[in-house]
Amino acid sequence: MSDITYGKVATFDTRPATSIPMESPLSVAYHRGSAPMPAQDSQVVLEEKPFLGHLILRGGAIVLDEAVRDVLGISLPGQPLGLALDASGERSVQWLSPDEWLVIVPGGEEFELENRLREKLGDAHFAILNGSGGQTLIELTGDKALELLMKSVTYDVHPSNFPVGKAVSVQFAKASAILRHPSEDRFELVLRRSFADYCYRWLLDAGEEYGIGVTR
Repeated sequence: MSDITYGKVATFDTRPATSIPMESPLSVAYHRGSAPMPAQDSQVVLEEKPFLGHLILRGGAIVLDEAVRDVLGISLPGQPLGLALDASGERSVQWLSPDEWLVIVPGGEEFELENRLREKLGDAHFAILNGSGGQTLIELTGDKALELLMKSVTYDVHPSNFPVGKAVSVQFAKASAILRHPSEDRFELVLRRSFADYCYRWLLDAGEEYGIGVTR
């Protein structure tokens, strides 16, 4: 780990050294054999995207937008509940509230990104929280992914109400989650680490009729 001080703020890299093995939030479920392989007739495929970088930004939209565009190459979403991705689809910025955004980047980029943003923002009024270790992302694809979500969340996920480029905080079964629609054939769930195993097992049960498979 390393640390850098910006004024009165000390930052440090929370990602452990590569010599230290990391286990995803779903590792226990995997080790117990609850990971059916995708089959030819699987209509839903689930894949966890663990160890990504999750940063929560708070502050004025105008100031943050300029910094994020310069450092990450993505503008803040222009509308509430908006989701913006870069050309590769690996980096995203999501609207959480009028002064709060979630940035997700490939694992290992988050500490450098945080430092570059702090340097760019200087004396502006803002806050950056690295929540990478407390969250994970589950991706759902397949012809019946939307129907599976209809069984699992209270939010109206019909395409007329939940188009591509939208992201919302939802109640998932008896847990809370962030539901995202980054592309036509893909949905994402951003989950707290402590809810991940429960939500995963719910998805396996609710997706059984669709032959759900798990890509690891």
